[in-house]
Amino acid sequence: MLQGQSLADCLEPALRELADDRERGFCSELCYGFCRHYFQLRKLLQERLAKPLKKRDLDVEVILLLGLYQLIHTRVGDHAAVNESVRLLQRRGKGWARGLVNALLRGYLRDRGAGVVSDEFIEADSYPAWMQQRIRADWPERAEALFAAGNERAPMSLRVDSRRLSREQALRNLAGAGIEAEAHPLVENALLLVRPVPVDRLPGFSLGLLSVQDAAAQLAAPLLDCAPGQRVLDACAAPGGKTLHLLQQTPEIELLALDKDEQRLQRVRENLDRAGLSAELRAADAADVDAWHDGRSFDRILLDAPCSASGILRRHPDIKLLRKETDIAALARQQRRLLQALWPLLRPGGRLVYATCSIFLEENEQQIERFQRDHPDSVEVTPNAVQWGRSRPFGRQILTGDQAMDGFYYAVLEKAQAR
Repeated sequence: MLQGQSLADCLEPALRELADDRERGFCSELCYGFCRHYFQLRKLLQERLAKPLKKRDLDVEVILLLGLYQLIHTRVGDHAAVNESVRLLQRRGKGWARGLVNALLRGYLRDRGAGVVSDEFIEADSYPAWMQQRIRADWPERAEALFAAGNERAPMSLRVDSRRLSREQALRNLAGAGIEAEAHPLVENALLLVRPVPVDRLPGFSLGLLSVQDAAAQLAAPLLDCAPGQRVLDACAAPGGKTLHLLQQTPEIELLALDKDEQRLQRVRENLDRAGLSAELRAADAADVDAWHDGRSFDRILLDAPCSASGILRRHPDIKLLRKETDIAALARQQRRLLQALWPLLRPGGRLVYATCSIFLEENEQQIERFQRDHPDSVEVTPNAVQWGRSRPFGRQILTGDQAMDGFYYAVLEKAQAR
């Protein structure tokens, strides 16, 4: 349906064509909601169709799913949702399906009115079967809470550049602009907005005083604990939120930011330009060391590894449709390749922070367990005396929704000094 593209990439140009903010907001709500609950909606549709629709009528299926989404998950009036679904058919040239759409959606409304069906649904039904199974296997006692958290709309989280602006002043500036916000209870420079707003409404955003970044992602730079003059590698830098944070926290570092995708690296450049900061940016596969490394070691390495993104489903619900079960083992191999390639570049006494936005054990603690077994010169120093996340046998895990954060994993490794 998305043909491999992310929803954000598909939607952005379409939204630009809409002149009205309300239209843009409603279009975005429909698209994100459709992806968020696709598997639940499709199950319901299949139960109500006398026979499956043909492949060439995928647009009719999408219209039916959008209609059901509006009836179940939005405040759109029932008749408006049905009538607009029929009008969409007309615009698609599928007038023959008018009776089907009318009958199916109105039949659902009748059954709901009679108490035969309810808008209450099982949270897990909004996930593909393989993802349900993996979450239950990895987090048996937390599975239902994770399903619910992943179906929620994520809060808009901000990071304050504390070198130039206090969090208290940022809150006052936001209040002055009519934007309600509160300080995050655990993450020092994080703010949570009561309601999302366009970034151009954020006072100081264009100057880099505020950045949009989940509170969990804001933990990476402090864990790296850079000092002035150190040589630092951000190995998988795009879109650049953590790159910017590293430089705002310690501007005097020598920072090299890599990413395989030249187009995504442009996002890093834009993030830095916004705040008037700079780093050496290079399009390269971090694991292909010979192609980019100059022979000098690094004091600090941030490996924000490619992953399933299973911890950020509430922000990117299209992952439920795009990700396949076979992807996890392939991603784990890629993560292992990166760890093994970058570890020799870290000087003795240096620090590597391994991070993912995943909640799957195979990508997180199992990955670090294997790495430490194979690298006896690695010493785990992931802090335990913190209030965020959960201590694991290896590293520390934040589960989706915990403490108003996305699902994230961190492991901090230091290289033993030669004796």
